[in-house]
Amino acid sequence: MEIKKLNIYNCLRDFNVPAAILDEIFANEKDLKILIDGWIDLKNTGVKHDESADKVSKFIISEIGFDPDQNTVEK
Repeated sequence: MEIKKLNIYNCLRDFNVPAAILDEIFANEKDLKILIDGWIDLKNTGVKHDESADKVSKFIISEIGFDPDQNTVEK
């Protein structure tokens, strides 16, 4: 399971989710469970690994108001 978590973390970093945000998600068991469950659900629907990373990263980025082009968080 730890390798799966690390793979998800690295994949989301590759898709521009800031490490600080991922660290917060991975430090919170409830948030981490939601992330992993969602990731597994996407995989079970036939979505490929990179597509999962793209969808999840876009969701996280939109939820926190992060603008990867400006490298800022909206308040």
